[in-house]
Amino acid sequence: MNKVLTLSCTALLAFACTTANAQTPARNASGAPVQMQNYGAKITPDGAISTSDFAKSMQVKEKFEGKVVVPIITSCQKKGCWMDVQLPNKEVMKVKFLDYAFFVPTEGLEGKTAILNGVATKETIDVATLQHYAEDAGKTKEEIAQITEPRTEITFLADGVLIGD
Repeated sequence: MNKVLTLSCTALLAFACTTANAQTPARNASGAPVQMQNYGAKITPDGAISTSDFAKSMQVKEKFEGKVVVPIITSCQKKGCWMDVQLPNKEVMKVKFLDYAFFVPTEGLEGKTAILNGVATKETIDVATLQHYAEDAGKTKEEIAQITEPRTEITFLADGVLIGD
């Protein structure tokens, strides 16, 4: 009898531990589950906010810490060391990766959804850096030469990223 009770308790405990660690699947706009690929630190979609809530937060704050769901515009075509993501009102946010510790695919991300975990800040980007980003993105020499003024924008330093369709 003790063996049966011990086995039952062990099985129940194992089941409880397994279900407690189950991840909530990410969902697309229609509510269907989406397969997500993790880059960098392991993260889950839990607690991620929308781009509109994120943009509202950044209007009144200089810094945001947490998770945000964003549509991907493009990524660095040379190494995958940054991404551009879409914010409301046609704003673009540059996403870089903490300590250059991981990269994302260099192509095929356009139109996909990302969940970013990290810190966003407002910063002024100098002309040389903007031209470097344009070169990485495959812009022509003429397009790069048209970049003549620094820009203030929101940048996101991510320690973990989930990417899905």
